[in-house]
Amino acid sequence: MRDFVSHEMAARGLERHCDSWMTGFCPEFSRALGARGWVGMTFPREFGGAQVSSEQRYVVIEELLAAGAPVAAHWFADRQVGPALLRHGTPAQQADHLPAIARGERYFSIGMSEPDSGSDLASIRTRAEKVDSSWRLSGAKVWTSHAHVAHYALVLARTAPVDRDNRHAGLSQFLIDLNSPGVEVRPIVSLDGGHHFNEVTFDDVALAEDALLGAPGRGWAQVMQELALERSGPERFLSTMPLLRCLIERAGTPDLVELGVLLAQLRSIRAMSLEVAQALGRGETPNVESAVVKDLGTQFEGRIVGLVRASSGVAPDLDSDDELARLLAEAVLRSPDRTLRGGTNEILRGIVARELVMS
Repeated sequence: MRDFVSHEMAARGLERHCDSWMTGFCPEFSRALGARGWVGMTFPREFGGAQVSSEQRYVVIEELLAAGAPVAAHWFADRQVGPALLRHGTPAQQADHLPAIARGERYFSIGMSEPDSGSDLASIRTRAEKVDSSWRLSGAKVWTSHAHVAHYALVLARTAPVDRDNRHAGLSQFLIDLNSPGVEVRPIVSLDGGHHFNEVTFDDVALAEDALLGAPGRGWAQVMQELALERSGPERFLSTMPLLRCLIERAGTPDLVELGVLLAQLRSIRAMSLEVAQALGRGETPNVESAVVKDLGTQFEGRIVGLVRASSGVAPDLDSDDELARLLAEAVLRSPDRTLRGGTNEILRGIVARELVMS
């Protein structure tokens, strides 16, 4: 795996980056991974997958992240949409999407968050109404990564009136072709000048009946399964690993006490993350455990930034030819985002607290 990543990145003139799973969009690299069987690894062979364990997939994505490889093109399809299709998709949906995902050729964005909804996902206002044998979708999604270059979006929408006693009821998920009439994608430019976030609006978009993923009204339960995948993977603590590697390569021995603390934390967070991956492989939904991994992981990533700033003597500079200065600038500018995406740390701690009270 390491030989492959090193060779492919050198051959394509690719640099390592922090947050490569969010910002590193390279279809050619994704297709090269797909050709080796390293996308959709846990999918059944009939859908182009390697039908291997979640632990084997974990090894591959861990190496890609640590190397800062450009995996954003296929990332959301491989991490969330593929497993959702395997659990809830119809045979026709599975046959259409899964082989293309496994080849590294079909890209998805995720439509959960909405303008003015904050972290209250149950308050979404995007609606899908049944019209004869089809659906009509209207609303807006925000922070939708790579919607401007993705083929499809997996969108959560309300399909029944709000039940004040159960706000999570009446939600459903849809597979939306982003080239459909009525879909508009507007860019959201980040602090570093990059563009991977978007706002996507749906103006009375016509959807076929088979755009629905799973059963009507089961969207909340399905999203909770997907969020467990989103919050617990190694991307939640390895986004700044290229920066730490660069520091060690440059300095040889940064502050050894602080480095030792960081590596001990890394080992424990990784153990928790791997345990969650195994639970997900068994079909479980470890929401609390994944919340802990995400919370601790984002704190760990921030400590790496602090170590580099304190011990390197290098100033962050996005335009610098000095790799350490560039990686540090990437990590600093994206630090606020890490504790927000996938659920804010405060919301995650609320999930953990409720579980502690209930138990």
